[in-house]
Amino acid sequence: MMKDVTFETIMDRMLERIDDSFDKRPSSPIYVALAPAALEIVSIYAELEDMWDEAFADTASRENLIKIARTRGITPNPATNAVVLGTAVPDTVDIAPGTVFTSPEMDYVVTEKKQGGEYILTAMGAGETGNRYKGEVIPAEYIEELESMTITDIVTYGADEEGTEALRERYMDSFEANEFGGNRNEYKSKTLKIPGVGAVKVFPVWDGPGTVKLVIQDKNFEAAPQELIQTVQNIFDPDMDGMGDGIAPIGHIVTVDTVEEIEFDINTTITYDSGYDWEACSASILKILESYFLSLRKEWSSKEGIIVRISSINTELLSVQGVIDIRGTMLNAQSENVILENCQVPVLGGVSDGR
Repeated sequence: MMKDVTFETIMDRMLERIDDSFDKRPSSPIYVALAPAALEIVSIYAELEDMWDEAFADTASRENLIKIARTRGITPNPATNAVVLGTAVPDTVDIAPGTVFTSPEMDYVVTEKKQGGEYILTAMGAGETGNRYKGEVIPAEYIEELESMTITDIVTYGADEEGTEALRERYMDSFEANEFGGNRNEYKSKTLKIPGVGAVKVFPVWDGPGTVKLVIQDKNFEAAPQELIQTVQNIFDPDMDGMGDGIAPIGHIVTVDTVEEIEFDINTTITYDSGYDWEACSASILKILESYFLSLRKEWSSKEGIIVRISSINTELLSVQGVIDIRGTMLNAQSENVILENCQVPVLGGVSDGR
């Protein structure tokens, strides 16, 4: 490769072109005169190697990958703001849209009043930071009669700007997908461009000719909230009548839904190493099992049915420091693997050591 070209290689090639009757030793005037040029040529070769890497999507840096992807109409998915649910006490207090609340992680602004003292708040900064806080928030200005406002749930997860490798993968995948006039690939591509959507399955003619069903996950690969489902519905076919008021082709009646989450309680008997017990290992066990179930949910859009395997759970548990043996693992009180239906995804429920 071009980076393998060294100063010595260049000097040898240049000196070979000079008659041997001349003094070409390293201390000679000829050698000294050629050396600076050789150093510059080596530098040029190195820059050419970098330019070569930057010219192709599989090796380009983020800056140039964005330029390359743009030639196919692909741009990084932008960072989005988290939308959360807040509960006011007392529930009779009236809080105006635009009111700002602060937390240690993020400031939130009220965007909608619901019922029973519930409010929709939007993070004032984009990215995943807005997802991290649950608890009491403080109004930026005094609100008469308000005793407390507490963030209780996430309506729509905020997302950071799309990462370099995810963008690279999406660009590469674009060459395999043949998008055209409302086919499966076009529905998938357009759905994944909607902020908040993490994955989608497309079901054509699911309820007869002309019907299309989109089943989505949110950015955390969990069941999408109703607000996100409605957003996607409004974009494709707001009235579900196939009249072409959204981006779906005329005659396509589109229904948007989300995955069904199936909770798994895990009971197992663990043998611990000396100095370890459930209390010492439980945090690591829960973390690694959450990671395992997340990996299964990430596979949902590319598989017909997810299989939750006891052997895989045992393997994950055995990787926890302090755990030396596992036996009798049960999933929802059953000692068998579980095969989920096409639109079901697993979530972790309770975990217990069955001693």
